Amino acid sequence: MGWKADMRAVAAAERRQQREAKKRQQELERQAKEMAKLSALEQARLEVETHENALEVLLSIHKEQAEPWEWQSIAVSLPPVPPRRQSHHEFKARRRLAVSAAQQDPAVAIQQAQQQDERDFQEALQTHAADHAEWEKMSSMARRVLKGDHGAYIEAIQDFSPFSELAGIGSSLHFAVHNPRLVEVVLSTNGRQAIPTEVKSLTAAGKLSVKTMPRPRFVEIYQDYICGCVLRVARELFALLPIDTLLICASAEALDTATGQTVERPFLSVAIARATLNALNFDKLDSSDTIMSL
Repeated sequence: MGWKADMRAVAAAERRQQREAKKRQQELERQAKEMAKLSALEQARLEVETHENALEVLLSIHKEQAEPWEWQSIAVSLPPVPPRRQSHHEFKARRRLAVSAAQQDPAVAIQQAQQQDERDFQEALQTHAADHAEWEKMSSMARRVLKGDHGAYIEAIQDFSPFSELAGIGSSLHFAVHNPRLVEVVLSTNGRQAIPTEVKSLTAAGKLSVKTMPRPRFVEIYQDYICGCVLRVARELFALLPIDTLLICASAEALDTATGQTVERPFLSVAIARATLNALNFDKLDSSDTIMSL
């Protein structure tokens, strides 16, 4: 299997892995665009369902992971095959001239077909040059990753961005490669902005009810969200890099009572081994309980 096939397989697997909460989110976003056409009761129902789905997306973030990268396969993949000059258009032109009355000068028709064949060949050469450059980059990176090159690890994280969803809901990450088997991650979260501060529900009459979220419930969601982010980071990095252990420090916003200002403070630190992570059932676990048990 060539390197492009490997890349397509990874992309296809990621599409298959998309969790149900995200699929439902996309459907709700589509429905929201039609909200103006709905009745008041339907609008209330949709708003509550959208609110509940947003929470579900936050609290299920640990359930998704990209397919493991097959760096060995990429490293030994063959380069793309150079294009060969073809005469498809010329052949068609000659066949057309042979079986039908000539509508134009045969020499002109053949020359035009040859010119089209040449244009197709030049386009194929350009495509091949781009594919070959990408293959060289990928095969080189794969060999460096397999050798434990620190720079290749960081390049892989930056180029393939397995944390786009975390960035979308307000988290930033910083990485330090200590050795080929150990990587440290500092995860900054802004769960206070990501997590809703209100609870939306329907009354017995089907109308929308909006209340301030009770603090105990907010703290529970906040903790589960951060722990879920930690697990998601671990899953993505173990899928991307051939490492054995991750050190993850998650920080969160907290009130500094000495200044009255909100500051970033460590929330938890955990060491996660690949073998430990592989033994977890992510569809059924509670993210906070899991982190506490590590």
